[in-house]
Amino acid sequence: MAERDTVARVNRRITRAGGVASQEQVSSLAAYVELLARWNKKMNLTALSVDPLSDDAVDRLIVEPVMAARRLGHDDKLVIDVGSGGGSPAIPFALMAENQRPVRLVMVEVKVRKCAFLQEVIRQLAMPHATVENCRLEELLSRSELHEAADVVTARAVRPDRRLMSSIQAFLRPGGRLFWFGAEASAKLDFSASFTSGHKEPLVSALGSQLWILDKNAKLF
Repeated sequence: MAERDTVARVNRRITRAGGVASQEQVSSLAAYVELLARWNKKMNLTALSVDPLSDDAVDRLIVEPVMAARRLGHDDKLVIDVGSGGGSPAIPFALMAENQRPVRLVMVEVKVRKCAFLQEVIRQLAMPHATVENCRLEELLSRSELHEAADVVTARAVRPDRRLMSSIQAFLRPGGRLFWFGAEASAKLDFSASFTSGHKEPLVSALGSQLWILDKNAKLF
């Protein structure tokens, strides 16, 4: 169970951004960030200040994915997260959906120690629909059951080269969406070769953070 102060801060930052989360969700989100802080003492999971916990860290790690999760559709059942690292945006994103309906989360991470952390988060927070794959995204292409199966692919802090975008396209179902977490500086990124339609939405104004929602196989705007 998370500390009362952490729960209160997470709840306050979500409310400040205009988000809504249940008491159970806020408790789980706070427990996640406390677990991240403990593991971050032993390995590099985030450069953000999580011990002591800063508002910027809460906004980036928790509030951004909470706000983005509002864009999940009622029929979305499978989310694949690319380069999951310390678990954000994937873990908070999935926690926000979990109380509404079962959403399967597949986290893809190449570093073994970070995979161990993600597995521990899944165990501690009792997330039965979440799994971790210790590999590169393109290696999952051998799993035929994942071809054009994902409703949403999420990504943050990974380089959007042509190879990555091609792999993401292969996992997204027709009409599926890429949720790309970035900042204003990311506006220079060119997704046009892989995604023909999309829009961006603000996440946390103080951070200048944006969510690009890019549609597969759709006409340009």
